[in-house]
Amino acid sequence: MQTPTAAMLVIGDEILSGRTRDSNMHHLAGALTVHGIRLAEARVVADDPAQIKSAVQALSAGYDHVFTSGGIGPTHDDITADAVAAAMGAAIDIRDDARAVLQAHYDRQGQELNTARLRMARIPEGASLIDNPISAAPGFTIGNVHVMAGVPVIFEAMVASIMPTLTGGPPMLSQSLRIVRGEGDVAAPLGQLAAEHPEVSIGSYPFHRDGVHGTNIVVRSQDGAAVDAVMGALARLFPDAG
Repeated sequence: MQTPTAAMLVIGDEILSGRTRDSNMHHLAGALTVHGIRLAEARVVADDPAQIKSAVQALSAGYDHVFTSGGIGPTHDDITADAVAAAMGAAIDIRDDARAVLQAHYDRQGQELNTARLRMARIPEGASLIDNPISAAPGFTIGNVHVMAGVPVIFEAMVASIMPTLTGGPPMLSQSLRIVRGEGDVAAPLGQLAAEHPEVSIGSYPFHRDGVHGTNIVVRSQDGAAVDAVMGALARLFPDAG
């Protein structure tokens, strides 16, 4: 079975300005890896309808799944739902099922479901809702695009809600080896080993800690036996690794 692919679109001026540090991509990458879906691309765009629409269309055409974060709240700059609807050629309006979810939530809170909050019930035609157990306002899936909140705790809850509905491949397995040698010293043997084992991904990542300079070698594959074989070969190449 071919491994499904995914892309992530992070939306928000606050990310690009440096005001907010994005943690959602890190979380999504880990969740997809466990589920057997390969995160192959990530983009960050501003709160601009044309940019969001263009990015959604390009990523939707290129990957099995697209995950967006940000821009589905109650304020004027929360424009993701409209931009995604435009990208997918769908009409958008307040949906009765989304309204009911929000009405029940705000009734429990003793708060009014006002006009601003009703913006969060605007869902593209044909989309299915993504459950939000934290603040109730739903995300949605339309086609292969999954639209979720930007607040990390809500994003993570939505990822947990949708992940069981997605078909993944075998999980990606990985092992690592720490070598107290620079990348320039290990590049040639690693290149040869990678050529001999195209079924695995071999990455090298330099480090410098407490005056020690070296390389972390990470071996990844969905084939556990192949990972073990490469790790054995690395141990023979670098017997002083630790």
